[in-house]
Amino acid sequence: MNLTRCGREYAAPILDILNEAIQSSTALYDYRPRTLTMMDSWFEGKEKDEYPVIGMVDDAGRLLGFTSYGTFRAWPAYKYTVEHSIYVEKNSRGHGIGGKLLGAVIKAAGEQGFHNLIGGIDAENATSIALHRRYGFEHCGIIRHAGFKFGRWLDLAFYQRILPTPTQPADG
Repeated sequence: MNLTRCGREYAAPILDILNEAIQSSTALYDYRPRTLTMMDSWFEGKEKDEYPVIGMVDDAGRLLGFTSYGTFRAWPAYKYTVEHSIYVEKNSRGHGIGGKLLGAVIKAAGEQGFHNLIGGIDAENATSIALHRRYGFEHCGIIRHAGFKFGRWLDLAFYQRILPTPTQPADG
């Protein structure tokens, strides 16, 4: 297994992983599967803002999972904070891929000078919460009944990891 930067050539396998998560889990508070056209816009945004998409591929080049981050909130004072997400292909879960992806996204965020990495996690997702805690994330809040999916209210828990970067933060 190898980490790799994912470009648009990975749009279809990323789409498969996302759509499976949308349809079968509360990892995304979304109802409708995404399309390849939507993925084009997603990649365009990542490229414009220089947010990496990092994948884990097997020896045959098959995508097993991916991670990325994006804007946490759109106001300028949040410029050092990003929100990440990690998705692992359903048949590849439980093999340490999530941890490797989380380590990679932490490293990438630090290299880009971000200070705060946020994860919004369904409060019942004990596996993701445990993973984030292992990598130094701390619980920093919960929004009760933030979403409604599968006939029930969902609580959204926030976890954060503060990074030692940037070395010279500035206003503006």
